[in-house]
Amino acid sequence: MGNWIVHHWFFLFLVVWLGLNVYLFVSAFLYFEKNEKYYYTRQILGTALAVARASARCLNFNTMLILVPVCRNLLSFLRGTCSFCNRTLRKPLDNNLKFHKLVAYMICIFTAIHIIAHLFNFERYSGSHQGQNGPLAFVLSNLYHSEKQGNSWLNPFQSPEWQLGTTILLHMALCIASWKWIIAPFFLYVLERFLRFCRSRQKVVITKVVMHPSKVLELQMLKRGFSMEVGQYIFVNCPSISFLEWHPFTLTSAPEEDFFSIHIRAAGDWTENLIRAFEQQHSPMPRIEVDGPFGTVSEDVFQYEVSVLIGAGIGVTPFASILKSIWYKFQRDDHNLKTQKIYFYWICRETGAFAWFKDLLTSLEQEMEGLGKMDFLNYRLFLTGWDNNIAGHAALNFDQATDILTGLRQKTFFGRPMWDNEFSTIATAHPKSAVGVFLCGPRTLAKTLRKCCHQFSSLDPRKVQFYFNKENF
Repeated sequence: MGNWIVHHWFFLFLVVWLGLNVYLFVSAFLYFEKNEKYYYTRQILGTALAVARASARCLNFNTMLILVPVCRNLLSFLRGTCSFCNRTLRKPLDNNLKFHKLVAYMICIFTAIHIIAHLFNFERYSGSHQGQNGPLAFVLSNLYHSEKQGNSWLNPFQSPEWQLGTTILLHMALCIASWKWIIAPFFLYVLERFLRFCRSRQKVVITKVVMHPSKVLELQMLKRGFSMEVGQYIFVNCPSISFLEWHPFTLTSAPEEDFFSIHIRAAGDWTENLIRAFEQQHSPMPRIEVDGPFGTVSEDVFQYEVSVLIGAGIGVTPFASILKSIWYKFQRDDHNLKTQKIYFYWICRETGAFAWFKDLLTSLEQEMEGLGKMDFLNYRLFLTGWDNNIAGHAALNFDQATDILTGLRQKTFFGRPMWDNEFSTIATAHPKSAVGVFLCGPRTLAKTLRKCCHQFSSLDPRKVQFYFNKENF
């Protein structure tokens, strides 16, 4: 049961959220539909009054929620610094953007219901004023204030011509009264943006620029007070290219290093312009602004006995930070390392993409061999874009000690992984372990891996369990 909850937490979270929306809608609808205080108003406007007020209450509720999932500093705080947020409790933080979108869709739905209900209110009032909805509605809709008698208004609409303007003014007053719902999240979001603005204005010093094959730019930087964990990401802005564009990049450096770095692949106008600006040797180096770092699911990688890291293309960047940190932990003989085994899969379209990462893997191979822990890291590189010349050349040199394409001891595989076989092998090798599966890659691959995690997890919670985690920026 516990494992089912872990794998379906988001579904349960959505059930609770939808249940609260249903409760608020029904309770508000019954209040305005049954309360005697609104009896005469219902005679004029009908059931559409209750529908409009019920949808308005749901709008207030969802408007209160929509800003919370995008408060990245708050989420990072909950993920990394709160001791009560264990691995399972942090799972709802992983899909914050998905929930943000769902809340936005719900706001659109209730906005449409609210507007349609008010249109029915206008139509109903007009009919009541003309006597089409019974004598009581006709009398009530034609009551007006008499200055001579000094009576209070029962019906504020003196004529149909006053209806639209007065309704808009009343509706604006009701919207202002909704401040109780949004004041707390709005203040939190303003504080979030102010903090991010102040942090982004701090000076960033670029200490090293490296151009790797396949149009990959590496930037090594320093910033006062910057502190990071493995797998985290930052937002980067280059004012000389665009003042408004901020792009997320995963940190490829380890927390143990005295700098932080990112790798940027040319994939669009902004990244191409940035790489071109750094390639121009005779021009001044562009100024970079950095906001972050922010937490991701990869921070939990060392919470599992066995971790499976899967990167597609440039999606390998968060795992570069993890593997570097492992190298430092072995260098310093860190006895607090809970992880006993790491499986690393990297899927690339071209051989040049392996170039900038193979030095790290070579260092890890040498370190593992020196410590007698060659079995700690099991990595596999998959090349999906290849021709017969590459495959033939690799086949002729297959018996060599190192791979002909990468220079590593592990041979490069051609094609895509057979995930059923890979998961079956891992489950057999670790029959009683908690296995964390971490992906930085496309949604289609995420769907396949999530299915494999469910398929190969044992029904017995004491046996092997796979927990799927995907990077979301």
